[in-house]
Amino acid sequence: MAPIYTVTAVRSREELEHILALQQKNLKPTLSEDELRSQGFVTVQHDLQALEQMHAMAPSIVAHHDGALVAYALTMPREARALAPVLEPMFALFESLEFRGKPLRDHRFYVMGQICIDKAHRGQGLFDRLYHQHRDHFRSAFDLIVTEVSARNLRSLRAHERVGFETLHTYRDATDEWAVVAWDWAAP
Repeated sequence: MAPIYTVTAVRSREELEHILALQQKNLKPTLSEDELRSQGFVTVQHDLQALEQMHAMAPSIVAHHDGALVAYALTMPREARALAPVLEPMFALFESLEFRGKPLRDHRFYVMGQICIDKAHRGQGLFDRLYHQHRDHFRSAFDLIVTEVSARNLRSLRAHERVGFETLHTYRDATDEWAVVAWDWAAP
């Protein structure tokens, strides 16, 4: 029998603390080269205060199994950009891009701040469920989600494409090569 997961918006400070614990286990510096290639990774480390402020603007989406938080997808409205200074170059880049023939900044979008699934729960469809819950929860206020994914994180790139994201732009910075991807909820 397949595991049963509950996918909802964040409801408590305790869930935000559990997000940070899961994030810590999946940060790029904590993983071996083999794990980086095969399992993927997260690159930005948040703190509780930033997550609380982001949550107050728009709740993130989490998945639970047997009472434990096993996955998350962080909602990062554009108004939250100051909460993660390391992401400022990404936000500035987004302001310069176009999508469907008009400036991206003129679209109703928010940023997927990070998505992560506990290693023991990968391959269960949670990635897709987290994103579909985002769409269901935020569709009335937004038209698309935008994020960037390390070009080296092939597992994440393939998963984003499977959900419906398309690549808008690629670039290299001092740390990595990045693909800027968007999921247009109006697209078929």
